[in-house]
Amino acid sequence: MKKLILLLCMLALIAPASWGDETSEKPHHSIGHKLLMYIPNRVLDLLDIVRLRVRVGPGLAAGVRVTDPLSVYVGSYVSAYAGLPGPRLEPTIKWPVGLESYNGATLSFLHVATGLGADPGYSPTEIGASLHLLLIGIDVDVDPMEAVDFIAGFFFLDPRGDDL
Repeated sequence: MKKLILLLCMLALIAPASWGDETSEKPHHSIGHKLLMYIPNRVLDLLDIVRLRVRVGPGLAAGVRVTDPLSVYVGSYVSAYAGLPGPRLEPTIKWPVGLESYNGATLSFLHVATGLGADPGYSPTEIGASLHLLLIGIDVDVDPMEAVDFIAGFFFLDPRGDDL
């Protein structure tokens, strides 16, 4: 377990906040801004660790994620959701309710799925599963990198680049 935590910490320090989007720039905030937003950012970082949502709407789908390279998904649904929305991945607030659509198939790096502008926005490091049967669906995930981001935040570090 100690080795896993050490590995995650090392990844947080070397991985870019955008995970592959070299064109994005991390905003630079003043010390005053960082102090003012310290508590809200820690709360948001804590909520980023878990995605736990219930969905209502038509569909049939199943998926499993053990990080992006090890993901499998097939199906389609259009739904409203309520619950913890999961990692933000950018400096914004994700609301605990919303609309979502995910359609197609994913096998590891082969993505033939679309959210039609309202996809779940899974993180590349999320681990979890989703299931949607006819009118009800559930999405349960944890993101170890968000746990690292949460702990690093206590020291004014933001490896994910998602602090407001």
